[in-house]
Amino acid sequence: MNYLRKMLGTTRGNLPRVSNTEVFWSWCGAFIGIAVVGLLHQQFFEGTAYLLLISSFGASAVLLFGAPRSPLAQPRNLVGGHLLSALIGVAAFKLLGGQIWLAEAGAVATAIAAMHLTRTLHPPGGATALLAVMGGEQVHSLGFLFVLLPVAAGALILLAVAVLFNNLPKTRRYPEVWL
Repeated sequence: MNYLRKMLGTTRGNLPRVSNTEVFWSWCGAFIGIAVVGLLHQQFFEGTAYLLLISSFGASAVLLFGAPRSPLAQPRNLVGGHLLSALIGVAAFKLLGGQIWLAEAGAVATAIAAMHLTRTLHPPGGATALLAVMGGEQVHSLGFLFVLLPVAAGALILLAVAVLFNNLPKTRRYPEVWL
């Protein structure tokens, strides 16, 4: 009975809505962060076998610019979570790629465990691990280079934009902690 009751949620009510000013700053930060990575991708990597912008960076932008004070958005989590997850995803594809469903599940589950153990939990890291497995020939042909480009390079660019942008308004500060 207690098991089923837990599924009803709590009675604490809805999460508070942020101010319109906060919405504005979140929108601007996410736009600038993704635009910088996308523009650099277009200028330097379009038409090549390399990538700079991957979908999991969209989720990272939500944390960096929509919840910059969250422990999950801090630099250690952003960079460490993406790097560990990318390594695990590439390894999972190389070891279990013949059973793609097993490689996908193993990559995401192992990435979560590794991020927990290293205090680098960053939810978009799970998407990065999954992308390394199911990203297709363009991602698979990169092998472990995928960890450096696009993952490390893109995460570091997003981090730089977050540090520069989130400290512009008086009401924001980023990061809370570096390591």
